[in-house]
Amino acid sequence: MNKSSQWNSVVTFVVAMIGLTIGIGNIWRFSYVLYSNGGGSFFIPYFIAIAVMGIPFLILEYGLGFSLKKSFSKLMYDIRPEFEVIAWMLVLLVFIVVIYYMVILSWDLIYFINSFYFGWGADTALFFVNNVGGGSNFNSPVTIIIPTFIAIIVLWIIFWFISNHDVDKGIGKVSRVLMPLLFIIMVFVFVYSFTLPNFHLGISTLFKPNWNMLLDIRVWLAAFAQIIFTLSIGQAMVYTYATYLPKNSRLIDDVLMVVTTNSIYEIFIAFGVFSILGYMSVKSGIPIDKLITDGSGLIFVVFPQIFNSMGFVGQIIAPLLFLSILFAGITSAFALFEPLLSSILDKFNLSRKKGVTILSIIACLCSLIFATSIGSSLLEFVDSFVNEFGILILIGVQSIIFAWFYGVEKVIPALNELSTFKVGKKWVFTIKYILPIIIIVIWVYGVIKLFSEANPLEIIVDLVITFSVLGLSVFLTKIKSVEE
Repeated sequence: MNKSSQWNSVVTFVVAMIGLTIGIGNIWRFSYVLYSNGGGSFFIPYFIAIAVMGIPFLILEYGLGFSLKKSFSKLMYDIRPEFEVIAWMLVLLVFIVVIYYMVILSWDLIYFINSFYFGWGADTALFFVNNVGGGSNFNSPVTIIIPTFIAIIVLWIIFWFISNHDVDKGIGKVSRVLMPLLFIIMVFVFVYSFTLPNFHLGISTLFKPNWNMLLDIRVWLAAFAQIIFTLSIGQAMVYTYATYLPKNSRLIDDVLMVVTTNSIYEIFIAFGVFSILGYMSVKSGIPIDKLITDGSGLIFVVFPQIFNSMGFVGQIIAPLLFLSILFAGITSAFALFEPLLSSILDKFNLSRKKGVTILSIIACLCSLIFATSIGSSLLEFVDSFVNEFGILILIGVQSIIFAWFYGVEKVIPALNELSTFKVGKKWVFTIKYILPIIIIVIWVYGVIKLFSEANPLEIIVDLVITFSVLGLSVFLTKIKSVEE
């Protein structure tokens, strides 16, 4: 670990952490999850998941990172040498996420440029397939999509330039600028959405409770999965950021501030998204349930259609929306990149500049694989497998290792020293017993769903990722560290 790496203040850390948790998923994922899992009634499992899983696990990661000041791979090795391979598996899977995450941001950059003059035309779905993300026709020849190819390279150059600096001067400085701008932009979009005719139709549709759905286990699993996704728990990102904390840190207070900000933001965004969908539904005559979709379809197909119907006002709102996605995404991308970087620097005693350069080149080359006519479908395969299968089970393994092999009680003094709120036996019980059970149940459900719906090509992609990550993890474990 580069001991000179440190946030210049707790405020910078909190802003960077908010940048970590607030990503593109808050903008396009939460609205759909909320709507499709009972509307207003979904808030019951959502807030329970925050209390039972989100806050306790984040407190653990803050405490470990702040107390130990070592890379994630070194932490696992010190607990027990055979656990190092688990650390490498996790940080490599998180690194895969940043590879395709930057592809999504490249799509967003293309839409941001086109948003000033509605360059996507009338057929927004065709524009996305031909000029941005490609489609799902695996039988036709695979071709490179030039705009996406160029956008990926441009974004990785910008990413390299910022990450090249020490965490406070690079990531910290950018987060301090982008996060306030992001909130200003989204407040403007939010306020404007409430001036649209029939905005209330969208909000009433979103928040109409379906109490019967609370009896469906899948709704509860969706709530816990959303918290894992939105707060990035157990993915070594929070832990790594916490290793850069200065001494005068109120750890538990900081956790509560970050969690509260993240939840307010994604609920706030859901209001705005469905206000706009309510307007679009009446104007187009299409029911809201036909407009709302998960993931890229909402942002890159449905929303451009809405902006087309707004005319000049759409040319103001559209650039702001796509710019906000870019800001939210780039700050999260830094966090996704940091765990592997930190572990590589620690293992091989490299300078930050050299480590960032090597990993950025590798990641950029891998990202370009998605700049093809099958890019969006390939990205969907990789995203499902990495998050629902790989990372999730490793979060469960971590909670068992930290609780039963390391001993979470060791970090309680550091957590409680300056914090207004304290933790004790209830927190330890949650980490030891409740979290592992919940995570393993979600994982089993996700695996069944993943493989029951997978096609042969998706299974091949999953196997390639599995053997690549396993092989590299074993290699990085076996190779000897370069001592300082």
